[in-house]
Amino acid sequence: MSKIKSNVTELIGNTDLVKLESVSKLTGSNIYVKCEFQNPGGSVKDRAALQIVLDAIERGDLKPGMTIVEGTAGNTGIGLALVAKALGFKMLTVMPKGQTPEKERMISLHGAELKLVDPCPFANENHFYHTARRIAEENTDYWWANQFENLSNYKAHFEQTGPEVWQQTAGKVDALVSVCGTGGTIAGNSDYLKQQNKDIDVWLVDPEGSGIVNYLKNGEYKAEGGSFTEGIGIMRLVENFKKAKIDHAVTLPDQDLVTISRYVRDQDGLVLGSSSALNVAGAVMAAVQGPKGRNIVTFACDLGERSFSKLYNQEFLQEKGVSEDFETAQELAQRYAEMSDKVVKV
Repeated sequence: MSKIKSNVTELIGNTDLVKLESVSKLTGSNIYVKCEFQNPGGSVKDRAALQIVLDAIERGDLKPGMTIVEGTAGNTGIGLALVAKALGFKMLTVMPKGQTPEKERMISLHGAELKLVDPCPFANENHFYHTARRIAEENTDYWWANQFENLSNYKAHFEQTGPEVWQQTAGKVDALVSVCGTGGTIAGNSDYLKQQNKDIDVWLVDPEGSGIVNYLKNGEYKAEGGSFTEGIGIMRLVENFKKAKIDHAVTLPDQDLVTISRYVRDQDGLVLGSSSALNVAGAVMAAVQGPKGRNIVTFACDLGERSFSKLYNQEFLQEKGVSEDFETAQELAQRYAEMSDKVVKV
């Protein structure tokens, strides 16, 4: 039996790795998901939140009585709220309007103050990122977490998540698949795993409306379309992403998230959030684009209850022109096998 924890932050990390039998049988390779929803705040972002706060305390930047402030699409705000309360700080979360109400409620439930701002381009000074930064600059008792540029984010995954994956697979991991928001997860994991075995194939999977794949292909952030996913995809180069070691990249549409999420729910009993569904779709792509029999690892970043009002809301999906019956998972896998021209080799 595990030892008794002294506070809730000690529950972060050491998540399980589970095989998804459905998509493994579908593709002929073993597809595993790291169960990041097991973290106490319910997502992979708990890891970065804890590392960011602990490093700031150690440096002397974050002092007793201060308030942590961060701009976020939701999960990092929840993770920081949890860590802040456990370690004796207050938390102010700045979020763009239009994120799922489930995430807004979770932030409030964790005792954080929530400030909603109008969504706008990054160049606009009222963007949620700039708003959080400005609050910290103008108030000496506030400290800005800065998850995009703060390399404690990358460090959390290089020192913890990556080693967990390596240990859980006994070093027999052939491919790693991840979405990218701040870049911390894919950077820390890919850097660590590549140092253990340079031949591990790292795939980045991107939603439409994000410019990462075009950047990796052409050196320019340019995007087409849009996505209802939250907190993933980006249109600028940030410090965490600079450390990522990527071999392949592909952009996938929202329709595929719906197909995969229903298939995994019905076959495996796991209700995936939007970013998790995109990860599993990317893992299917990586599997069918390579030889069979490989071990492919990706992340269940969070569970579907935070995506209920979008990914699992039939009325919302209809408004977005997305169908729950567009194609079967078998048809999706076959389509992916024929999409080698859409995959960017980095």
